[in-house]
Amino acid sequence: MILKGKVHKYGADVNTDVIIPARYLNVSDPDKLAKHCMEDIDKNFLKTVKPGDIIMATANFGCGSSREHAPIAIKASGVSCVIAVTFARIFFRNAINIGLPVLECKEAVKNTKAGDILEVDLAKGKIKNATNGKTFTAAPYPAFMSELIAAGGLVDYTKKRLAVEKA
Repeated sequence: MILKGKVHKYGADVNTDVIIPARYLNVSDPDKLAKHCMEDIDKNFLKTVKPGDIIMATANFGCGSSREHAPIAIKASGVSCVIAVTFARIFFRNAINIGLPVLECKEAVKNTKAGDILEVDLAKGKIKNATNGKTFTAAPYPAFMSELIAAGGLVDYTKKRLAVEKA
C-alpha cells in the first residue's frame, strides 16, 4: 500500500487529550469525532487537512489515556498514517486495531518539515520525502499486522476471516 500526503508536524508528548479532547468522549461516530480532531493543539488542522495527509511528531505520540477515540478521530479526519520517533504503546496498538498505519522513524521526522509531501510504502517501510528527495526506512509491518491494516482494522479483519471459514 502506497500512501501520499502533506505533513502536519507536531512535537513531543502529543497526548490523547489534545488529539480528541475529553469533552467529546461521549461521541462514538467517527465523522463527528473527526470534526474535533487536534483542535486543542492545532486550531487550523481541520481547515488544512486533506484526505491522505500525514501526521508526524517527535517522541511519545498518543500518550495519556488509552482511548480508542484518538486514532479513530485521526483516521476519520482523512489522515492516511502517523509517523513519529516513538508512540505510546497503547496508542500504537489501538491505531493498528482500527486500521490506522503508524510508523516509527526518527530520521524521517528529523528530516521533514511541516508541509512537505511524503510517499510511504507500507509494505517495504520506505518513506520518501518528495519535497527534499530524501528516503528513509521504517520497520515494515509483520504480515498479520499488514493484513489488519489492509482490512480496515481488527473488526473488519475478523469479519472477513469468519466469512472465509463459513464458506
